Amino acid sequence: MESTSSRRRSTAALLAVLASLAVSVASLSATPASAVVAEPPRPAFYEAPATLPGTNGAVIRSEKVDFLLDPLDATSLVRNANRVLYRTTNRTGRAIAASGTVLVPKAPWVGVGSRPVIGYAPGTQGMADRCAPSRLFSEGIEYEGIGIEGLLQRGYAVAMPDYEGLGTAGVHTYMDRVAQGRATLDAVRAAQRLEGTGLSAASPVGLMGYSQGGGAAASAVELAPTYAPELRLRGAVVGAVPADLARVATNLDGGLFSAFAFFALRGLAASYDLDLSPYLNTAGRAAMDGVEQDCVFDLLDHAFTRSQDLSADGRPMSELMEQEPFASIIEAQRIGTVKPTVPVLVTHSALDDTIPYGVGRAMARSWCGKGANVHFSTNLAPAHVGGMVPHVAQALPFFEARFAGLPQVSNCWLL
Repeated sequence: MESTSSRRRSTAALLAVLASLAVSVASLSATPASAVVAEPPRPAFYEAPATLPGTNGAVIRSEKVDFLLDPLDATSLVRNANRVLYRTTNRTGRAIAASGTVLVPKAPWVGVGSRPVIGYAPGTQGMADRCAPSRLFSEGIEYEGIGIEGLLQRGYAVAMPDYEGLGTAGVHTYMDRVAQGRATLDAVRAAQRLEGTGLSAASPVGLMGYSQGGGAAASAVELAPTYAPELRLRGAVVGAVPADLARVATNLDGGLFSAFAFFALRGLAASYDLDLSPYLNTAGRAAMDGVEQDCVFDLLDHAFTRSQDLSADGRPMSELMEQEPFASIIEAQRIGTVKPTVPVLVTHSALDDTIPYGVGRAMARSWCGKGANVHFSTNLAPAHVGGMVPHVAQALPFFEARFAGLPQVSNCWLL
């Protein structure tokens, strides 16, 4: 069994690379989607049955899981933690199994009505199955524990998806807008149907996420009225949303976080079943195969790699994204084109070095133009990782007000 000291070292190492919190990029030049890298064996829990349930959010199986926000696992005394495998639907409409985690405080809910559940979309974990949050919680090295701890202390339940292909079979469709949004909504449905949690269809719902998670939660709030209209959605808190992948990719090309561009390349190629080998040289194809087995801890392996050094003709990603089929695929990932029907708090640091501040602001302005209730909160936290601190701090009072039925004051007039 791993020692307390080694767990602490692992946690410290993770915190040191928190700059990897869910950066998203886009461009599409990857190995053929059909050329899937052989995956290491997964725990049997993550293998889908031959026949899936007929309802999205249906629980296929569940099991207790250690939830280590602390090395001694004292949190298990006050919270129930369950790993779940549930049905969702990917971008193409195909039913798939996805994994996730449901966390419920053991103390009775003392607020008004039923205990709320937060659909918490995680930030970037990586591409390999071993990176799935539902597995990392048991190892005490899931950094999103920092974001969800306050929610659990408030008494809210948390439903966190692993997303398509992360933990389960297939390639993780990293940054696929629809797949991520649906997996988040169906994780909430699964939590409400999981026995022994006290949750039900009457539970009020909130959505939350930062960076990649911000994109997933923002997509979920757009999709909810048509994909999950029965959910009693009260609001969403989304931070540093990669709403315009072309701008994010251009910003990150050749920088410290180049690895996340490769995650997006691989994930979107898999989602759209694209054979992109003609656009890659030998080094590019090797990089795409390599990142499929990488976690966020491996981000420095590809730091400062320029996309033009991986392309077959020496062109950078920014040029490839301007031609078809890339242009249409990138545009399909844009967030801000559908009006949310519940209040949304959007947070973004003006000093974000990873996802440009203007990207988040433009998304909020687009929602405002469609008549949505949006409050855009600018902060001056240092860099991308720093922006998560005010994001988490503002989430609690936002949800308390929404679950109490209080209105949000929009500041769209400032945008």
